[in-house]
Amino acid sequence: MKKLLSAVAVVAVAAGSYWATQQNSSSSANAVLDYVPADTVVFSAQFEPFPIKDYIDSLPEAHKQSPQGLQDLMQNEQDPRSQFFFELVSQYFAAMKDGQTFIDTFGFPKDLSAYVYALGAIPVMKLDIEHPDKLWALLDSIEAKTGFTHQIRASAGAEYRAYTLTNESETEQIDLVFAIEKQMLTVTFATSFTDPTLLETALGVRPAADPLSQSPLIKDIFNDHGFLKDGISYINHKELVKAITTQDGNRLAKQLSELFSAINEDPFVEFRSQTCRDELDGIANNWPKTVMGYRQLNIDSQQSDISVSTVIESKNQLIMSALNQIRGFLPAYTQDHIGIFSLGLGVDVNQFVPAMTKVWGELLTPSYQCQPLREMQAEMEAQNPAMLGMFSGFANGVKGIALSVSDYQLDNDTQEFAVKNLDAIMSLSAEDPASLFNMIKPFAPMLANVNLPQDGSAIELNSLLPFPAYLDVKVYMALKGKHLVIYSGDQSKRFADKIADEALTSNGLLTMSSDYNKMFTPVMQLLEMSGEPVPEELSSLKDYNMKVKMDLDVNQQGIVIDSSVQTYK
Repeated sequence: MKKLLSAVAVVAVAAGSYWATQQNSSSSANAVLDYVPADTVVFSAQFEPFPIKDYIDSLPEAHKQSPQGLQDLMQNEQDPRSQFFFELVSQYFAAMKDGQTFIDTFGFPKDLSAYVYALGAIPVMKLDIEHPDKLWALLDSIEAKTGFTHQIRASAGAEYRAYTLTNESETEQIDLVFAIEKQMLTVTFATSFTDPTLLETALGVRPAADPLSQSPLIKDIFNDHGFLKDGISYINHKELVKAITTQDGNRLAKQLSELFSAINEDPFVEFRSQTCRDELDGIANNWPKTVMGYRQLNIDSQQSDISVSTVIESKNQLIMSALNQIRGFLPAYTQDHIGIFSLGLGVDVNQFVPAMTKVWGELLTPSYQCQPLREMQAEMEAQNPAMLGMFSGFANGVKGIALSVSDYQLDNDTQEFAVKNLDAIMSLSAEDPASLFNMIKPFAPMLANVNLPQDGSAIELNSLLPFPAYLDVKVYMALKGKHLVIYSGDQSKRFADKIADEALTSNGLLTMSSDYNKMFTPVMQLLEMSGEPVPEELSSLKDYNMKVKMDLDVNQQGIVIDSSVQTYK
């Protein structure tokens, strides 16, 4: 059974990498939502068909490779069930070589609508399918290769393929289910220990008693967060708390209760008291959902540009106000430019300790009576954030620190590793950066006699600091308005000059970005010119044309994580 679970985990990882690009939802009038219960803990839907063919074509080759070691796992696995899943994953990655091969292999349309949700604890995935015969042929070929076969069964007149995952000797049975009805593929599980009507609902035969189509939840998410109408995803914290604190508050709670009763053990028993229920309900009301939706979705066969926003919703005004108080300054060069790598940390150091003290106080008030929550509070009480005040004094007035590498070149003419060109900048933004520099000087004797010009002129650091031999570049330092900058290279000099005009606005908490092609190309060129064989795990990175960016911030709705991915064929 452990081997079987490991195989299922591989499938889940593969599905997860696909679904990371698919997370969305649109109109509650959609017919599928009649079969989705409103109490589902997890929901993800792509209502506007996703251009899966063009998306796969736009991916760099390295993004289509099968996981390292997959073939070794397949060769060493003897269980037909595990072999079936490994072979299915292998076929998935083989089909990923281009968009046409992918849709031909699985029978999908070139534009795909999709849904993922749960009937209590039973996951359900629904995908548009254009040519069912191709999927059945694929599964038949995998069965012939692995010896793991299906049975044809029916539920309320709906036929499906059942692949039994448990042994015949086991009391309870679990089947992996594939069914196709009205050009839609359903993948789910059927078990001997859950209500048979769940399978009927999963197969689209029996509508949900309290369907999501009749709930305002989806409409409210769009109204609150302004996502594109293509789709949304969410995790419902309130329903999750119900499942833990009640025995029959929702479908998941009922299923867990039946399971715990069967094994004569309830790991959540201490959460089932009225006190715990009330206190956890209060927490869930303050943090009701995590939601996700598109901000941008532009895809063709040559490139894709996808931006997704994830919001951890919060109604706790005190904590959100404190987090907003911490926000610091992120320079424009970390926002408007994606180089090899950029990192910006925006923190108002003067406000950090007061704000975190507010957060700590809120988390410790009221004093919880629920035992697990009381234990959590006891641990927190020993970690007083006021202790950080001792260290913040050394960084008085700091609003942020940032780094960006725009370009670099490696020396191909020597056998020793050396950087012959580096275009990079690091900045410290503060109310009085000159004073901070003077505070640092006693700890760096080589800077003791350095006085930075107040007019923004730069000084060369190479003659003052012992740079390593492999770093053959000119490095400069300057005061640019409210910013202390260290830079090398023409692009970074332009960034340094521009930052002088940037005011210390509170515009964010964290930003990160990277261009993988620019990052890996010099390394690959050096390896190829060395004459040594390039390791397989590195050769796949040669044409990894992908740019990524992630921002962490807060707004009126909660904690926000914005991420974007640009891929090029």
